[in-house]
Amino acid sequence: MKRLLDCTASDFQKMNGQELKQSIKACEGRVMLSETMSSVAPLYPGITNAELAASFGADLLLLNVFDVFNPAVEGYECVRKESIIHKMKELTGRPIGLNLEPIDLNAPQIEMLNTVSKGRTASEETLKEAKKLGFDFVCLTGNPKTGVTNEETVVAIKKAREIFGEEGLIIAGKMHGAGVANETGSGIVSEAALSCFIEAGADVILMPAPGTVPGITVDTAENYVRFVHSKGALAMLTIGTSQEGADEATIRQIALNSKMAGADIYHIGDTGYYGIAVPENIMTYSIAIRGRRHTYVRMASSVMR
Repeated sequence: MKRLLDCTASDFQKMNGQELKQSIKACEGRVMLSETMSSVAPLYPGITNAELAASFGADLLLLNVFDVFNPAVEGYECVRKESIIHKMKELTGRPIGLNLEPIDLNAPQIEMLNTVSKGRTASEETLKEAKKLGFDFVCLTGNPKTGVTNEETVVAIKKAREIFGEEGLIIAGKMHGAGVANETGSGIVSEAALSCFIEAGADVILMPAPGTVPGITVDTAENYVRFVHSKGALAMLTIGTSQEGADEATIRQIALNSKMAGADIYHIGDTGYYGIAVPENIMTYSIAIRGRRHTYVRMASSVMR
């Protein structure tokens, strides 16, 4: 199995979820994931946000606000909507994942919550449709103001594992409170919740990067990452608080702190501009965790390789 740093588009085409996980693990903390919104106008006309993120150094792409029952990616017209994810993989040469939301209708609210369409929730029907569309992995997490809870995430992980099978790759956790009163700040994460996620079948646990959520320090994140690794899972540290739109010095600090904490995957969110991180920040983050060599090779490598 090649480490992901050395993989090209043709390598990704052959991988199932567990092979992708092993490829990530072999990189020793040098994998960059960029999240983009698929349902908003792209930053620039004529190119999708996913393609733009890939061109600035992202190894993995995560589509957010994507409705599986109305599959579309703004910036690319696809005649056969059921083929849109296969087309996006051809255009970007990257593995592509999907955000789905495990919403808890009984969650105690800290703010007014948004209504989320059925095609974005982590229901059994939605997960089955996501598999049909050809996503390489699924990410079970919450956008702001959605009412996603750790408890409901455990339920969704079990459903996802049943539907995607043992070969599927499942990422799960919370980047921020998602509008839930008792899961904010450092209370988003606990060893008990992490254990439940892993026991339910999650391969990668996501949690806030140091400095992105109040109370999540380098030491706090490191302790949780060590715990996740001890259970055999990987860790993805996230920027889900719009700091993807901060200055480059802030991005470098978050990157190096996440590296010290032991991250396997580094996530950058989608609202630096609305729908994508500031593209230069994707590159800055990538260079901070792995240098120009691996960043430029990823940026320049043809999708025909």
